[in-house]
Amino acid sequence: GHVQLPPPQNVTLLSKDFDLILTWTPGEGSPPDVTYTVRYESQERISKWIKVPHCKNIHRTSCNLTCVVSNNFLKVRARVKAVSGRFQSPWVESQFKEYHLDVELAPPVLNVNVKENSIHVNASFPLATCVESLSWMYDLNLWEAGSEDKKQYERNFRKDAVTINTTALRGNYCLSARSSFQSIDFKHSKFSQPVCVLLNHKG
Repeated sequence: GHVQLPPPQNVTLLSKDFDLILTWTPGEGSPPDVTYTVRYESQERISKWIKVPHCKNIHRTSCNLTCVVSNNFLKVRARVKAVSGRFQSPWVESQFKEYHLDVELAPPVLNVNVKENSIHVNASFPLATCVESLSWMYDLNLWEAGSEDKKQYERNFRKDAVTINTTALRGNYCLSARSSFQSIDFKHSKFSQPVCVLLNHKG
């Protein structure tokens, strides 16, 4: 009879840290030389499964689909099969996801530049090129170390620096930011690890 390979398990389309990634685990009893091939379909053209060139006969158990899907506003799903020699497993499909609605955000990385009477803050994001044009924003908090009282600078566009006047501030101040994104409602990442700076201390 025709021997089939065990199919991949836990096939999941994940939205993680701005990326859309298909993940899976090897089927139980898979041979060591097994490789995987991925295809995807969008709701625009159901049952038209499209090849993903960089995820054909791969050994790893994930496939980044972020920039494969040309439209970030369409629901897509993916499927994967195992291949070994002339044997293959059945395809296993993921659930549908839509980048724009389901995207999960990572906190931005802050670059803090202290000048004489001000702080300049830039946020950088780990974005794939195909999604750079979406309207990513970030919220910034400033507070004196040890205090709960945070000053908020909300909805700054990703490329914009925030300049904070520090003339009246003295002591150790901390900054933290989160990514935000408007789809149906506002989505937010967690806040980044605080970056703390000493302001206007008399040397």
